[in-house]
Amino acid sequence: MNIVNRLKVLSFLQYFIWGSWLTTFSSYMIDTLHFSGAEVGLVYSANGIAALFMPSLIGIIADKWIPANRVFMICHLICAVVLFYTTSISDAGSMFVFMLLNAMLFIPTIALLNSISYFCLEQNHFDTVSTFPKIRIYGTIGFIVAMWSVSLLGFELSNMQLYLAAGSSVLIALFSMLLPKVSSSKKEKKKNWAETLGLDAFVLFKQPKMIVFFIFAILLGATLQISNTFSSPYLHDFSLLPEYQDSLIVKYPSILLSVSQMAEVFCLLLIPFFLRKYGIKRIMIISMVAWSLRFILLAFGDPSPFGFMLLLIAMLVYGCAFDFFNISGSLFIETETNSDIRASAQGLFMTMVNGFGAYFGSVISGHIVDYFTVNGTKNWTSIWLVFAVYALMLAVIFVFSFKYKHEPERFKADIINH
Repeated sequence: MNIVNRLKVLSFLQYFIWGSWLTTFSSYMIDTLHFSGAEVGLVYSANGIAALFMPSLIGIIADKWIPANRVFMICHLICAVVLFYTTSISDAGSMFVFMLLNAMLFIPTIALLNSISYFCLEQNHFDTVSTFPKIRIYGTIGFIVAMWSVSLLGFELSNMQLYLAAGSSVLIALFSMLLPKVSSSKKEKKKNWAETLGLDAFVLFKQPKMIVFFIFAILLGATLQISNTFSSPYLHDFSLLPEYQDSLIVKYPSILLSVSQMAEVFCLLLIPFFLRKYGIKRIMIISMVAWSLRFILLAFGDPSPFGFMLLLIAMLVYGCAFDFFNISGSLFIETETNSDIRASAQGLFMTMVNGFGAYFGSVISGHIVDYFTVNGTKNWTSIWLVFAVYALMLAVIFVFSFKYKHEPERFKADIINH
């Protein structure tokens, strides 16, 4: 098996692990363990907390002491043990502690896999710009396959999804042993601690437009976490209505949710045109409106024929909502920062979205779900409409607060394709 195919397998397994539980674990906690919305939000906030500092710390270890592929293997082996033990936990406090431990080791492996892929491609004289996207797409495929597997095997409301993730973690750790040793460049300029941790990117906060951009990165990161955390429990709750108990949506909700990931792949292809034509400001506004539309459609969707169409459109809209901010935002950073702090700026962007945004989105949305829960019954229409109003308010405020002049020539084809 050549190096490209090995990297494709690794990408598939990496996101298969995440897809095994990320969208369904909340349903297991709510329906089986009877956690409150706030408790579920707390558990999911572990991903945000870990994203604040662990990628940098693990990255330092991989750069200075242990080859990245060995760190990658060790992290996944420990994750396997943690996930295996987590299957026996039934209280929210312990669940948070162990899912935080899992997140502290899993989240950094995403960046590690990217670094490993770039290193291996360069060592084997592949063009990373054209080859890496073809490898990364297998990650999305892995995530979708995991969602389908969990749903079709009936694992959505059981701890079996954690066993599946644990087993996959062992598999990827063993498979990573087939990779060549990844060593950091000895010729690389020596960095101080501020540069290593990405703190030099904070110079961007001297620019008002970047301050506004990063604030909205946090606020939009929260919407993504809201969607990931509570979409599955929402669909499962239709089983409480007798007329929908035998619906395929109730039996296999993850299959419907996987349409969101499929739409994500398609919308990715639209970004080059939209970014050059309309600029980052309009694209971000489209993203916020798309999030609001998704939440409105979820508020009024149901397993009836008409309601199903609303749910299906909500899944398709996700692609636009996610890609038009997360991917375009990354490209905006690429064009607005100097090359010497570009990597740090990208890290700062991801910290805002997947760190602070994910944390606040998890915690606050959990309390909102509890607020609209009476005698164990959740008023999902009100819950989704609150989130829809939130996203729409972001769009309105962003229109007036983000000062930006679009210059199409700055978004050259080579930058966008990269």
